Amino acid sequence: MAGERVKLVVQNRSVLGSAEARRLRRQGLVPGVLYGRDEPVAITIPERALRTALTSKGGLNAVLDVVVEGGKAHSSVLKEYQQDPVRGVITHVDLQEVRLDQPIHATVPVSLVGEAAGTKEGGVLSQVTVELNVEALPMDVPEHIDVDVSAIGIGDSLRLEAVAAPEGVTFLDDADETVIATVTLPTRVEEPEEPVEGEAAGEAAAEEAAAEGEADAGSGGDGEPGTAEG
Repeated sequence: MAGERVKLVVQNRSVLGSAEARRLRRQGLVPGVLYGRDEPVAITIPERALRTALTSKGGLNAVLDVVVEGGKAHSSVLKEYQQDPVRGVITHVDLQEVRLDQPIHATVPVSLVGEAAGTKEGGVLSQVTVELNVEALPMDVPEHIDVDVSAIGIGDSLRLEAVAAPEGVTFLDDADETVIATVTLPTRVEEPEEPVEGEAAGEAAAEEAAAEGEADAGSGGDGEPGTAEG
């Protein structure tokens, strides 16, 4: 279970716009928005503090006690974030204030555990679903869902219906249709057959003769190219 609350001190952001956002990032601050039960509040968060909060035990689903300008704490969760594709740092973050006594919807990563029986026979294990949609109280949202694949044989599929939800968690995906993992036979690559030495020589001679024939036809026969008479 997540069960993790992390204090996150933020500042109000009065100046908006892309130029201001770039300036804040150069100072090690992440621009963001706190969506609450009232009006959204533009904020800035120290990048190091945000990274620490989102790499805690609760991960991306940790409950954040967001304190704005020394005010009261707002129990919040990560709603959405943007990331630099090259450096990997978070460039913008949206936080959503929540009530701890009301369930929320969240996306939780799937972690495969165990060694599939089919892989011991030469099969290939493939993870089809990497995230699951769940409903739970904010403090009950798990960091990840562990799925045991040890019973999967070659040709078998493990569906969500065979996975037990953690206590206090409800799966929102279709239990019958959602395939978590499969084990298949390895793909065989057919190697092209090498022609024997005599066949290779014969094919080369035939190709050369054909090329000479095309060259002769293009030059107008055995003689030199002629000129058109007027």
